[in-house]
Amino acid sequence: MPIYEYQCGDCGHGLESLQKLSDPPLTDCPECGKPKLQKQISAAGFRLSGGGWYETDFKSGSKRNVAEKDASGGSSGGSSGGSSGGGHGCGGGGCGSCS
Repeated sequence: MPIYEYQCGDCGHGLESLQKLSDPPLTDCPECGKPKLQKQISAAGFRLSGGGWYETDFKSGSKRNVAEKDASGGSSGGSSGGSSGGGHGCGGGGCGSCS
């Protein structure tokens, strides 16, 4: 269920309300009691928690630090990858098709 923000056009009181999409919008202000609530337009709020997904999360062995190898010795990856795996564009043999 989305959280909607409202603000009273008369007294300026702001509030948030957890409502179903099918619920009618609120109209009466809980502070002053007047039917002057207006739905506000705001960005959707969400939180990305945890460590995230990184390039190295599911790699092992020599493929673990592909980005570091490309940054330090990019010429070796580019010259050998040109003939064996340049057709699909993985860029360094990390996909398994280039090996």
